[in-house]
Amino acid sequence: MHLPDRLYFDHAATTPILASVREAMADAMGRWANPSSPHAEGRAARAALEDARARLKAALGWQYDLIFTSGATEALSMALSRTGADARLVTSVEHDAVHRVAPDAFMVPVSSDGVVATDALFGRLSALGSKRPLVAIQQANNETGVLQPLTELGAIVREKGGILLADCAQTAIKIDLPDADLIAISAHKFGGPPGIGALLVRDLSLISPSGGQEKGYRGGTENLPSAIGFATAAEAGRGWMARAADLRHHMDAAIEAAGGQIIAKGADRIATIAGYRMPGKAASAQLIQFDMAGIAVSAGSACSSGTLKTSKVLTAMGLDEDAANEVIRVSFGPETGRADVYRFLETWQRIRG
Repeated sequence: MHLPDRLYFDHAATTPILASVREAMADAMGRWANPSSPHAEGRAARAALEDARARLKAALGWQYDLIFTSGATEALSMALSRTGADARLVTSVEHDAVHRVAPDAFMVPVSSDGVVATDALFGRLSALGSKRPLVAIQQANNETGVLQPLTELGAIVREKGGILLADCAQTAIKIDLPDADLIAISAHKFGGPPGIGALLVRDLSLISPSGGQEKGYRGGTENLPSAIGFATAAEAGRGWMARAADLRHHMDAAIEAAGGQIIAKGADRIATIAGYRMPGKAASAQLIQFDMAGIAVSAGSACSSGTLKTSKVLTAMGLDEDAANEVIRVSFGPETGRADVYRFLETWQRIRG
């Protein structure tokens, strides 16, 4: 639904489907058949599915296996529950989708800037002794945009004989994928359709098979139109990221000058996500006032913001409950422009009072 005269600053929740993706999916729906059927129509659909898989891998720069899923949540669940590991480690700032599947996992703390300390990870892994661990780490946090030093952290995981699972829902296409054993991605985070994602797998022997499709690693009829849309969105590229970085830098400076706080200011952050605290003003009140002004933002992640609970990510970074409840998330997309930023800042200052 297009809402005129509104600004959309919630791309971390979902990015609107690109026009090229809608066109590709409409064409695919016109020639749809079950890719698992043995007849000519099914074989043609299978060829189209495998072409979409190859296109997606090429766009991502991934040369190993790719299993289509219903989204990053399923991909994470598949990796966390079906990997032959003796223990699971997750960071304290992982997405709720990780914590729900692995409530008994060993927790790795982060600094006040939301970054996993190498010594903390090394210590947790060392305490496991001879156990083979699966370690789940987001490449970029979905609430703060903080980028983890996955090259350095991954080296520690491998030194200890572990398996690295990277949640790249917010970073696929926007920046290079990390050197991980398992990677979860989602199409709707970069202009693709909702309801489809993928688990990138360096070695299929890492996970146990289940189901009759996707080489036996997933059950259910393959979603060919969405797979084609997924590949089309990935091929659209990331040429807009330099512009996003400039816009976010400008917004950071203006927010801070107006008395706001930039969450994780000292950390390396992805250009598309920022957390801003407005001291003395609850995030719930901010969301209402921004919405009334025609601006869509969020507090926390979209998967949990509707509950208006205190962000576990922010408290893990050391913010007290009052401060954490004054933070909103602003996230940029391929069509965000400088005029949009100016309008947002004018509204922010008006709400700030």
